[in-house]
Amino acid sequence: MIKKRIILSFLIPVASIVLLTGNLSAKTQLKIKVSDLRDKIAGEWIGQMIGNMYGLPHENKYIDQAGPEKWPYGYSKSLDKLQKYDGAFSDDDTDVEYMYLLQMMKFGPEPSYSQLRDAWMYHVRDRVWLANRAALGLMHFGYTPPFTGNKALNPHWYQIDPQLINEIWGVTAPGMVHYAASKSDWAARITSDDWGIEPTIFYGAMYSAAYFEKDINKLMEIGLKALPSDGRFLATAKEMIALHAKYPTDWKAARQEMARKYYTNEPEMTKTIWNANLNGACAILAMLYGEGNFQRTLDLSCAMGFDADNQAATVAGLMGLITGMKGLPANLYLPIKGWEKPFNDKYINVTRYDLPDAKISQIIEQTLKSTINLVVSKGGKLSGKPGNEVLTINADAVFNPPLEFYLGPLPVLEIGKPVDFNFYTDANKVYNWSLIGGKLPEGLTFIKGKLNGTPTVSGHSGITLQLDNGKDKLALDFDLLVRSTNLALTADTIFSNVRQLNEAVLDSCWYTFGKPMYAKTVNVINDGKINGEVSVFYSLAAKSNIPKIDYYGYGWKTPQKISLMALNTGCLEEFGGWFTSLNVQFLNEAGKWTPVEKITITPGLPATDNVFVQPHFAEYVISFPTVETKAIRIIGDTKIQDHWNKYTKQVSGFSSVAELSVYH
Repeated sequence: MIKKRIILSFLIPVASIVLLTGNLSAKTQLKIKVSDLRDKIAGEWIGQMIGNMYGLPHENKYIDQAGPEKWPYGYSKSLDKLQKYDGAFSDDDTDVEYMYLLQMMKFGPEPSYSQLRDAWMYHVRDRVWLANRAALGLMHFGYTPPFTGNKALNPHWYQIDPQLINEIWGVTAPGMVHYAASKSDWAARITSDDWGIEPTIFYGAMYSAAYFEKDINKLMEIGLKALPSDGRFLATAKEMIALHAKYPTDWKAARQEMARKYYTNEPEMTKTIWNANLNGACAILAMLYGEGNFQRTLDLSCAMGFDADNQAATVAGLMGLITGMKGLPANLYLPIKGWEKPFNDKYINVTRYDLPDAKISQIIEQTLKSTINLVVSKGGKLSGKPGNEVLTINADAVFNPPLEFYLGPLPVLEIGKPVDFNFYTDANKVYNWSLIGGKLPEGLTFIKGKLNGTPTVSGHSGITLQLDNGKDKLALDFDLLVRSTNLALTADTIFSNVRQLNEAVLDSCWYTFGKPMYAKTVNVINDGKINGEVSVFYSLAAKSNIPKIDYYGYGWKTPQKISLMALNTGCLEEFGGWFTSLNVQFLNEAGKWTPVEKITITPGLPATDNVFVQPHFAEYVISFPTVETKAIRIIGDTKIQDHWNKYTKQVSGFSSVAELSVYH
């Protein structure tokens, strides 16, 4: 259990006040007319809307083969929606960025993880998938970024999600390439991890640089320099450049080789049509073969296939930033007869709870204001008379993450097991950590954010930690639980109503994880693995389309004293995998299963069985008065969620379990 206690809650970004001139690579001032800045911001927003709505009819359509070269594709089915809403309509390629923009208007140009998390939990209630949905479920479970994107907790960490919701950080950091790349990295970790965030860094740098560089090839060079030197996406991008050189006039041949390596032959654990690396490669090929032409690049973004609307939106936004509003084809932002302003100056929210409709011109002005505020806070300057203002930019600005605690899983402490646990992540490691209250469990020490030692006594210990940056201070209370030895490891019997995964049923479902994730038998629930390959058991049995009751437990030849159990759930699907109720039963002396009274589940199960609040890889600690028994089990109702896939509609309720532990 964690209790928050703020000592000093206001945060003031520290801005550089020294501006030095020089070449573009170091200690540089850049200047741009505010009128040009506005035009480019308008080009980016309109370009992104064009790409999103233009690309939607091609989403997940071209997998085994590229799209047909029957160009221009046009808006196709999206035209009906444009007419219906009499303007642009929201989708996940633009709505989260709009939500982020509103947080910038509310909290300043550098909102914290906590503030963005609050926005997610309020505004995002459906219509998210993969890594975004997983992150949302972890937020509702009580975690904050970057744990919501951590690969140990978010099994979709490698999917495309961050590429399509984070362009705003590059847009609002003109010419501040290092800042934009770092901030995009930071923001991408809300939903993703490892090489799954690398295309987002790439785009962040290019978007920032596009205010001052028009050549797409030079922009890609800038983006590549922002990537980790040993990262997967850097190697992939270089391969795409080599493919373009190998097939300078044959984009389909390049696409075929790319798809063979990064889809057909992709390792099974990360082989999906939404893979971040795969779709990032598609976008690079579209930009290379598009040769700076907006319409051709847009069509190629769709024709490359896979999650096509996402790369179409991101690439079209970049192209709009390069050209400015003046360079966008008018037929694409005035597709409906009678419209006189881009998309009729309407952005209609159809996807996010309580996110206001807006005039597109208003969104552009809000972005302009946030951009100017950020630039000035980072050592820039606004000068000139109204109508002729010039923004001077500190190109060497650095992004320093806001001071805040990041909340994720607490250490699993067991008597006799050595502990090496960090309360920090890379982003807040640089701050000062102090133990200012409470008492550590016996055998443990706390130094500079690290917990070390070997616990010797079981039970709860409350501590208070302080985090400071030399100016502001935060404090947070933590409840550390030391457990006894895990009795599940010595069990003679595993109890379960479903003992073997029905692989035929799984294969007919809409499942979204690599096949190696799924264990074939229930025996994995006490093997010590809580994620990764062969770690998760699905109680999928015969098809029946009904909820059902599942149970998991253990038996021993001799009686055991038990007062604590810990359930580690596995990954979940869009159509099920979670318990909607949970109880504990023990085997009494008469050999009958008997309910355990007064159980406490920490954290509690989600208050609703809605899929969008269910967390992947969560641990529920179940405590109760001590029982002495030869067998114990958890038992509960499982959920089956309505789903569009016709085969999934025939599947019964099921649960996903990675580990079940038992303690005295």
